[in-house]
Amino acid sequence: MAEKRKKTYNFHSEWEEEFFFTTVKNSCVCLICGATVATAKRHNVERHFRTCHTSYHANYPKGSTLRAEKARELKAGLSKQQSFFTRPVKNSQKATEASFRATHFMIMKKKAFLDGEVFKEAMMLIAKTVFKDEKYGNDVISTLSDVQLGATTIVRRVSAMSGNLADQLDQDLAKCSWFSIQCDESVDSSSTAQLMVFIRMVFDGFSTKEELLTLLPLKTTMKGVDIYNAVKEFFAKKKVPLEKLVSVTTDGAPAMIGRHTGFIAHCKGDTEFPNFMHYHCIIHQQALCAKVIGFEHVMTPVMKIINSIRSRAKQHRTFNVLLEELSAEYGDLLLHTEIRWLSRGRILLCLLSLLGEIKEFMQSKGEDTSLLEDTEWTLDLAFLTDITGKLNHLNCELLAKVRLLLT
Repeated sequence: MAEKRKKTYNFHSEWEEEFFFTTVKNSCVCLICGATVATAKRHNVERHFRTCHTSYHANYPKGSTLRAEKARELKAGLSKQQSFFTRPVKNSQKATEASFRATHFMIMKKKAFLDGEVFKEAMMLIAKTVFKDEKYGNDVISTLSDVQLGATTIVRRVSAMSGNLADQLDQDLAKCSWFSIQCDESVDSSSTAQLMVFIRMVFDGFSTKEELLTLLPLKTTMKGVDIYNAVKEFFAKKKVPLEKLVSVTTDGAPAMIGRHTGFIAHCKGDTEFPNFMHYHCIIHQQALCAKVIGFEHVMTPVMKIINSIRSRAKQHRTFNVLLEELSAEYGDLLLHTEIRWLSRGRILLCLLSLLGEIKEFMQSKGEDTSLLEDTEWTLDLAFLTDITGKLNHLNCELLAKVRLLLT
């Protein structure tokens, strides 16, 4: 025998004016006394109205404009009561969300945790000035004052966001089909070696995702075995599925690619690691390629000219005034350091653009400008400017996130 279907009852909008009832979260609620009926049946609603509110039937005749206005008034009052209780909760939720967003903004701008209070003070000053005479100005100011940006609060917010990101990364590692990692070491301001491990995960449909997997401090030495132990310990702690590893990218340092004691050699000798592929970081190769470009006969005079102009304050000011008078494209010469080799392209472009002004300035000081008038040297300068500019652009392209290089 088929099971008898349970009958459902729905609220009818005409009951609002006829019996002063409305619906709140699928319950029939009396607009007059706030009572509810068990089932949304016309009989139940009508019985409550005629039993408990007979005076309303007499004072507000059925179908009259007076009755309709009274129903709207009672419904508006109920909505106001509901908003009275729900508004603080909504405001609190908004204040918490704003606190998280402000914390994220400050962290992205590399601001100290203590700057949160200053940020809030400035925000309150702006709000009190802008919304002072507005209709809902006091409500806005009150809501903003509830946003917590103290140092301890920001610490908690950062910890919560960090934990959430770690959870998301764990979920991605569990869902991905394959992943590859890139390892690079650097030294921070406290002279502590830091091993950066980046990961690229591939999911179903060939969608990819890149993240910073971890930052591992190497407090003693930076040998291949130290890097291997740090990475292996992290993988074991986080339960990283090593069977999904397909490739590892490193630079060309002996600690990374040493045949017997390098990081890669230790990983390949570990049976827990799969048979992965190893690549040399193309950004490092490109940087090394750019650094071997000689052209000392161009760079040496260029650096001498720049240093002679910028090393003396008076001469530097005079040169800047000359550039301003001539409406030059650049307002000053840029400095170059060998460590930041990418600055070479910008330095040369600036000097090439100001070659005429530099020649005029040096002649006014009685200095030799024969090299600047040499056509072959000028052509070499232009060539070096172009090639370093291209390498600079290529490096910026390679540093961008989610780049696929096809060969």
